[in-house]
Amino acid sequence: MSEQETPASKNFKMIPTEDELGSVQRDLTFYPVHNSHPQTLAAHQIEQFNQQGYIAPLDVFSKTEIASVRQYFDDLLSKVVAEGGNSYSISSAHLKYGPVYDLLTEPRIVAYVADLLGQNVIGWGSHFFCKMPHDGQAVAWHQDASYWPLSPSKAITVWLAIDDADRENACMKFVAGSHLAGHMTYRPSSPDEHNVLNQTIDNPEQFGQIVLDELKAGQVSIHSDLLLHGSEANQSERRRCGLTLRYASADVRAELGWNQKGVFVRGADASGHWSNNKRPPG
Repeated sequence: MSEQETPASKNFKMIPTEDELGSVQRDLTFYPVHNSHPQTLAAHQIEQFNQQGYIAPLDVFSKTEIASVRQYFDDLLSKVVAEGGNSYSISSAHLKYGPVYDLLTEPRIVAYVADLLGQNVIGWGSHFFCKMPHDGQAVAWHQDASYWPLSPSKAITVWLAIDDADRENACMKFVAGSHLAGHMTYRPSSPDEHNVLNQTIDNPEQFGQIVLDELKAGQVSIHSDLLLHGSEANQSERRRCGLTLRYASADVRAELGWNQKGVFVRGADASGHWSNNKRPPG
């Protein structure tokens, strides 16, 4: 796969089926971070990631910078809705929109990520999760790793707050330490649950303490792909938009064509497994 090929010419499954994921051999165990000389994170933050599965909040963008990002998203959302999409349908956005590619490769974010994943890092995912006021959609308790044909489990999500996210407008919630329990059994979500996702893990409190991921616009949180998390429906008058940015260590293998989503955000992939997509126009 050459760097000159466009994302539209590539063939990967946006949402793999259960059978497709079942056909992939995956190592879904947590690999603790061993970094005695972090460049950006503090030692206690790395310890928190190892023990609790997340780090939050982390500062990235100023108020002026995130206001510009928010305006871009507002315009993009209007365009997507006019074309028949919705506030949850803007996925793999770094392959389509230059400004989202810029967010995925933002040096201040990548610096945090590299302290957790090492000096060879692939950015491969970008998905807006935008809860409109009173939209009634919850994000069920789940593990990101359940949806991803990646192995081994050396992948993380950076959740960038486009709007302030708090209890009132249904911020994300984590089950602290749940990543240490390994891959969990889930059930299909039923239509009457009004979930954005199609998987649900019941009784999350059995795996640890539930904590709120409250962020100011421009801040990020980082969590392990095995950490149990979700969010309630937004019943407030305020929007709650976040951009999930997904990263993996370059030694992770991606099946079902997902290696074609890659961007080298730090270092390189000596094996040649991952694509290195160029910035799209726009």
